[in-house]
Amino acid sequence: MSDEPEAPVEPVAAPAHEPKKSDPALQVAATEAVAKAEAAATRRRWINLGEFVAVAGLIIALLGLYLNWSDRREETAEKQVAAAKAERESARFELRAVPSAKGTALTLQHDERHPIRDATVSFPTALGVGSKDTVADQIDRGWFERALLKATDGGPDARSGRLPVLIVLTYWDGDTPRTTRGIYDIGWRTEGGFPFGRTLKLESLRLHELGGDQRRLDAVWAAERPKG
Repeated sequence: MSDEPEAPVEPVAAPAHEPKKSDPALQVAATEAVAKAEAAATRRRWINLGEFVAVAGLIIALLGLYLNWSDRREETAEKQVAAAKAERESARFELRAVPSAKGTALTLQHDERHPIRDATVSFPTALGVGSKDTVADQIDRGWFERALLKATDGGPDARSGRLPVLIVLTYWDGDTPRTTRGIYDIGWRTEGGFPFGRTLKLESLRLHELGGDQRRLDAVWAAERPKG
């Protein structure tokens, strides 16, 4: 045997594996899959955007409809208020009267739109006169002259005051009859004396308050009655 040492045996390196070449068909399929995924994502984004635009458009359209409806309702309400106001103004009738030259009567005034149909004049219960219906749209002093002179007797011969009366008036508003009532003050004055006695003259008719009844009329007379 040889005494020479054996040379070490170097390990033989394994042959390196060559990288596998990718399959062209797989690359094409992968590319197409990625493209399809991106396209799908893009479509979803557009669909979401389209849905948002559609919803926004619907909201705007509904808001426009509401605003138009609100404007029309407000315009209709304004027209109704204006029409009601015009009707009230047309129907309104303010009772006036003018005295005769000698103060023997008060003639009720009216216009062409509101002719007077009838009127009832009620006097304070304390005078004992009752109620009178107007003739020729006049309030005649003969209805209450004696009673008023008696109620104001004992004071100066020349004096003036107000006599409250309740007037219920029916008048025409076009073809429609309407009724109003109120307490009115008849302005009066007395003059004369011995030997012919005192006489009464009527001077004016003014509204005291709208509405009222016999009880309210008596209360007003109690407060305004001249003291003897």
